[in-house]
Amino acid sequence: MIDVFTAHRGPILLAFGLYLLICLVLGFVAWARTRSLGDYILGGRSLNPWVTALSAQATDMSGWLLMGLPGLAYAAGIASGWMALGLAIGTYLNWRYVAAPLREATQKLDDALTLPDYFERRFPARTPTLRLLTAAFILIFFTFYSASGFVAAGKLFQVLFALPYREAVLAGSLAMLAYTFFGGFLAVSWSDVLQGSLMFVALVIVALVGIAHAGGPAGMMATLAGRHADLLDPFSVAAGAAGTVGVVSLLAWGLGYPGQPHILARFMAIRSASEMRAARRIAMIWVVSVLVAAIVVGLAGAVNLTTPLVGGDREKVFMFLAVRDFPAFIAGVCLAAILAAIMSTASAQLLVAGSAAAQDFYRGLLRPGAGRRELLWTGRLAVLAIAALAIVLALSSHQNVLNLVAWAWAGFGAAFGPAIVASLYWPRTTRAGVLAAIVAGGATVIVWHYLDDRWLHWGLYAMVPGVLLGTAAILIGSRKTA
Repeated sequence: MIDVFTAHRGPILLAFGLYLLICLVLGFVAWARTRSLGDYILGGRSLNPWVTALSAQATDMSGWLLMGLPGLAYAAGIASGWMALGLAIGTYLNWRYVAAPLREATQKLDDALTLPDYFERRFPARTPTLRLLTAAFILIFFTFYSASGFVAAGKLFQVLFALPYREAVLAGSLAMLAYTFFGGFLAVSWSDVLQGSLMFVALVIVALVGIAHAGGPAGMMATLAGRHADLLDPFSVAAGAAGTVGVVSLLAWGLGYPGQPHILARFMAIRSASEMRAARRIAMIWVVSVLVAAIVVGLAGAVNLTTPLVGGDREKVFMFLAVRDFPAFIAGVCLAAILAAIMSTASAQLLVAGSAAAQDFYRGLLRPGAGRRELLWTGRLAVLAIAALAIVLALSSHQNVLNLVAWAWAGFGAAFGPAIVASLYWPRTTRAGVLAAIVAGGATVIVWHYLDDRWLHWGLYAMVPGVLLGTAAILIGSRKTA
């Protein structure tokens, strides 16, 4: 089946080249407007509602949206809809109850630029323990999260251009690093508008054409009922578990939103909290549309592709449908959407991780008096160092994209989610409670897979116990130290 890509390599390369050229131009334009670490991290808090919405959602939905979720739908059918439902609900609640309060709080707290900044100023103390602990978890989980992007890029370039996996990972990372390193937050946010639009259009048209080739909605459902009846069972094996545990695990993805630093950074960067409602409406239309389309792509692949996809190849169902159903250049544009999804998220993650290294470790611990230019270049160099480590992990990883994303997503959601919500809405929250929540939630996610695999065998997503223990820790810790 991979031979089909060989015949279209020229037009696909042209589409990729044009897309990457636009991203690099955005990076160099943003370079001219980036003069301080504040510009590099949050773009001077200058984003309008459209840019905020599309940047937040493109950053949220990484390469797993066009690879992992369609692959899950291909394997598990409509049971994957539980994940989409959880993500849609979580997205709405995050925009409705976290976005505006966090934007206002970070500006009032002496213009806090990062999540560790916010926690340290919200709960001040003589020692930087809270700042350093928060920054450490950001660096750990974002290194693995970024590695998932490089794995996805490697799979994409490996299939399209017949490159060995090692060379494919390295090639897929170069452009992403270039515009992130030079342009920082503005380049990433501006390109996110392009990338979010490209992801939206590509998923929707591949889904619609896939339905048409299957004989319309009725024809596709009839074929699924005849050939793959298990894909129409909403309680089939999914997320590594069957029945109620599988459904809870998929729905639990929505719990992670309040703790994702790369998404929270977009909330902090909007021009005014009063513009958040408009941004929320744009974001919800986008996210519901692409989640539904991604599931439809997986189901259409199960009907339309004659050669079954197994193992990690299931995550390539969008790629095979795009090349099969469209002229070569249009297929190249659709495939560029996968790179757009990868770049939008990985670049944002690298930026947040680099800001934690520069603002929280370098400035907070080593050089309190560092100047603007020094911090700016420290942030840029930190991006390169973290990317290098993530690439090493990607080269040595044999996991699929969704597994890597799931682990890091749960880590952030459990470590920071309860602490963020409590800090915004519970006046009795204390510094000790926040410290306890970060340790309990983050540590639970780190050890849960090992415990479940060796002894428990529940198949429950680590987000669930992580958020529960993190919430319990902040309640108990705050009440005992209030």
